[in-house]
Amino acid sequence: MTLLQVQWRPDKPVDYGVREAEKRMICNRKTAMKAFDLLVERGFILCVEQSVFSSRTQSKSRSWRLTWLPFGFNPPSNDWEKWTANN
Repeated sequence: MTLLQVQWRPDKPVDYGVREAEKRMICNRKTAMKAFDLLVERGFILCVEQSVFSSRTQSKSRSWRLTWLPFGFNPPSNDWEKWTANN
């Protein structure tokens, strides 16, 4: 979560991928994927653009909106507040 917040800007989504998280957290791919899945499930992040992989062109990480921070001149949606353990 902190790794995403460091990249945050109010006018554009955060581009951050599993490979980047693996390297920064010093963990395996499965652990990094679980971290993203948990943040999505609990409403802290929302994917706004999927990743693109191409060996011929430049690849791109997923883009995320951080729901606890303003985005695109709108206030935070705070989706995480709606999560309950019963979901």
